[in-house]
Amino acid sequence: MNPKAILPLKSIILLLVVLMMPLQILFAQSPDGLEGMQMPGFKLSDLQGNEVNSKSFQGNYLVIHIATTWCPFCNAEAPYLEQLNQEYKDRNVEVLIIDVKEPKELVQDKLQNRFNLSFPVLLDPDGTVAASFAPEDVLPDLARDEVMLASNILVDPEGKIQFLSLLDSKNFDAKLVGLRAKLDALLADQ
Repeated sequence: MNPKAILPLKSIILLLVVLMMPLQILFAQSPDGLEGMQMPGFKLSDLQGNEVNSKSFQGNYLVIHIATTWCPFCNAEAPYLEQLNQEYKDRNVEVLIIDVKEPKELVQDKLQNRFNLSFPVLLDPDGTVAASFAPEDVLPDLARDEVMLASNILVDPEGKIQFLSLLDSKNFDAKLVGLRAKLDALLADQ
């Protein structure tokens, strides 16, 4: 093959690889594969020291938000989670926050009391439960529990994940519009 012909071919291949990289990143971070899968089971303590078992939510829709007190996105969503709880609690919907790797007193002060949350806040002291929800191929360089910070998960009454949103700072949905739309659609189908 002519050496002069190889140079343009290499340039074309390099250009194609560079152009396809954003598509690979987009598809690698899509959590859609979890929808319809069974929610991982868990047992965690709430801020009063009571053990809460995920099985206790069966038969209800469950909205889970994975948070930390230092996460500005989590703090932005907290009032909207409380609003969602108030608006949907009589419609077979429960809301909870799983706080990752923080002490009870801090979580009580900076999360539950600060936002006057009326729903359970559970403590995940080592991040194991948060990590159990993390899609395998999303952000592989982060710890699995860190991938899930500021994530919202909607679980149906049979325990299957129907909606999962990972933090997307460009398209951040503090008002939970996408989650509410999915929840409303599921409730309408009942």
